[in-house]
Amino acid sequence: MADSSGTLARLLDALRRGDPAAQAEVLARYQPWLRILARLQLDRRFQGKFGASDVVQLTLLEAYRAFPQFRGTTEAELTAWLRQVLARVLAHEMRRYQGTQQRDVGREVSLEQALAESSQRLGDMLAASGSSPSQQAARHEQDVLLAEVLARLPDDYREVIVLRNLEGLSHEEVARRMGRNPGAVRMLWVRALARLRQELGDLG
Repeated sequence: MADSSGTLARLLDALRRGDPAAQAEVLARYQPWLRILARLQLDRRFQGKFGASDVVQLTLLEAYRAFPQFRGTTEAELTAWLRQVLARVLAHEMRRYQGTQQRDVGREVSLEQALAESSQRLGDMLAASGSSPSQQAARHEQDVLLAEVLARLPDDYREVIVLRNLEGLSHEEVARRMGRNPGAVRMLWVRALARLRQELGDLG
């Protein structure tokens, strides 16, 4: 999104002014990252009621409305703020489908902490991938970069990496989720990681 702090500052100024081009740029840049974070926190009992994409759209809409109040100047501050917005939206949607209307600030804080931990796992996964795209790491938060690369992978590759590496499921549980046998899942996972490393290496 931004090649320097100056470029980011200009984009943030444009966002505060309601510039639609800046809004579209943020949408494209952070949507994959927000979607993965939302998915990792969605309780399975809410599946079929609302999904990660729904939560992300609501998060971005709320962020655009609230952006004039954002005072950060770095990408780290921006991503931390977006995680806070995402936590509020997730908590609201969970309350809505549970039939409870009272705001639970404690739940929002715990969700925000869980989202931060999920984001850290994304960054750790990039560090453990064997690739070091130093220029991109300097420009972007590593977890945002990895989410961007994951979004470009074939669906089954992205799914097996999210389930195995980010949700921490066993090969057997991943196989049940994906409707495949464990052996096929192991081979798919190996190919998916190789493709991920290739994509990250191309960025270096």
